[in-house]
Amino acid sequence: MKDTFIHKNAVLGNNIFVGNNVAIAEDVVIGDNSQIGNNVTILSGTRIGENCQIHSNAVLGGVPQDLKYKGEYALLEIGNNNIIREFVTINKGTVSKGKTGIGNSNLIMSNAHIGHDCIIGNNSIIGFIVGMAGEVIVEDWVNISGLTAIHQFSVIGEHAMISGLSRVVKDVPPYIIAAHEPLRFAGVNTVGLKRRGFTSDKIDELRLIYRVLFQEKRNTKFALELIAEKFSETIERDKILNFVKQSKRGIVKGYEY
Repeated sequence: MKDTFIHKNAVLGNNIFVGNNVAIAEDVVIGDNSQIGNNVTILSGTRIGENCQIHSNAVLGGVPQDLKYKGEYALLEIGNNNIIREFVTINKGTVSKGKTGIGNSNLIMSNAHIGHDCIIGNNSIIGFIVGMAGEVIVEDWVNISGLTAIHQFSVIGEHAMISGLSRVVKDVPPYIIAAHEPLRFAGVNTVGLKRRGFTSDKIDELRLIYRVLFQEKRNTKFALELIAEKFSETIERDKILNFVKQSKRGIVKGYEY
């Protein structure tokens, strides 16, 4: 641990590895069996769970890049079993939500940036040089490919996949692939859903639901009414309906013919 500084008030669990030239500030908590690589900076208000890997040159808990931030106390909370690769930056929260939150078992690839007050669920992959503005919500089992930029306040639904080099300015509903420019519906995320145990019948149901929403050129309000009427109540159907109804930015568009 050459040239490493660990503040006396930082709390480190058992079996922690800390590399060289690491700086760990006060009011930091790191759970058991986590690994902190060389040149990592972990700033005040950061909480890291168990079995996490923080690779070289990551900066966690930095001051929000928000001109309204006036030094209010806020946190960065990172769950268990996360892998955070080289040069990742994750800012802590602001008075808006009070924290930036990362769930469990996520892979955040090198050079990604996660802005203030973002909430990321579990089992997601955030690709190389993904740039995430403040207060973005990423639900569970999401795959965001590299070099994607995500607008402030956007929401990405569970089991969605976003293609590389994308510009996300609208909400992305669950279970779909979003691609092209401007970003739009490009089909159901069939491969990802199969990997996670969705049956062929369930995937077919999702295709039919999204055909009504995206491919039949209907008004969104009417499409939602038709989906509620035509399809039996299921967890997936209701998640789609609720997601679209609750969207504040509006959702991505469907196919262009």
